[in-house]
Amino acid sequence: MPQSAVRKYLHEVLGVDPVIRQWAGVRALPYFLQDAFELYELKIHNHSILLAINRQEKTLRLATVRGQIDKLKSLADCPVVYVTDALASYERKRLIEQKVPFIVPGNQLYLPDLGIDLREYFRQKKPAPERALSPATQAMLIKALLNKSTQTIWHPAATSAEFGYTPMTLSRAVKELTAAGIATLQRKGKERWLHMNRPPPETWRVAKPLLRSPVKRSVWTHRNPILLQPELQFPLAGRSALARYSLLAEPAQPIYAVDLGRWKTLTQRGLPTLSEPLLDAFQLQVWTYVPIPMPDNKAVDPLSLILSVQNDFDERVQGALEELQEHLPW
Repeated sequence: MPQSAVRKYLHEVLGVDPVIRQWAGVRALPYFLQDAFELYELKIHNHSILLAINRQEKTLRLATVRGQIDKLKSLADCPVVYVTDALASYERKRLIEQKVPFIVPGNQLYLPDLGIDLREYFRQKKPAPERALSPATQAMLIKALLNKSTQTIWHPAATSAEFGYTPMTLSRAVKELTAAGIATLQRKGKERWLHMNRPPPETWRVAKPLLRSPVKRSVWTHRNPILLQPELQFPLAGRSALARYSLLAEPAQPIYAVDLGRWKTLTQRGLPTLSEPLLDAFQLQVWTYVPIPMPDNKAVDPLSLILSVQNDFDERVQGALEELQEHLPW
């Protein structure tokens, strides 16, 4: 695997041009490490990292990877990242569990120690888009992407009606989606249709920087007559929903999503909130748009879920997100 693939991937992910050069300490290493890896020094934002690029045609055994990376780390006295062109889902999970840094160019970057600093740095430095999509537009787009029959061309008026949006909100959504280059307006008689300009995965990738977490606030409450069995009324959200889509363990206290309109009704009825999560409490996430429940698992839709938890840097959550993104509906 050429180191240029690593440079290109890091440029795409982090938005910088990293400096990568052959590592000067190769000849001092034991022969089994020289045979196993191509070794490069990566410098990025004043950090030095040793890239251990797998020379083998097949992926190394995970136990071997862990031992060799640890050995390289002790000899090089700097962070070492394992680089390979492919990893099975279970292999990625195992490496994450063992906190072995790795890069799969074009797929995933996992840096349990240094990576958190880099994410914080580049999240601050990356210029924000001029204008994010409004919550209503975001909800309509996600609804269209979730249904295979509407991933190419869809009738925004029908989608808008499902949410109960006004004609003004519908017009704004059409303008936002066409202005962002996400869709092209087509007219069939008096009806307006939106044609997606890219395949669904590309549409999601292009639109994602314009999308925001739907969670406006989170509150703790407990079961009471006002709610009337909340687990039947509200879809699961946050880590509770992620547990339905992955092998992540469910949190001890469940999390549900509720839109602003229903939240206002609950507060008018006197719904009590808690200052701390008591034993029988659960969390309500107040969303900026009506959550789109998935009927098969009573959880919020996977795309909104990704947006709501993507900044949770718990390793277990990040591993579950990776699992979820491998099974998106396209």
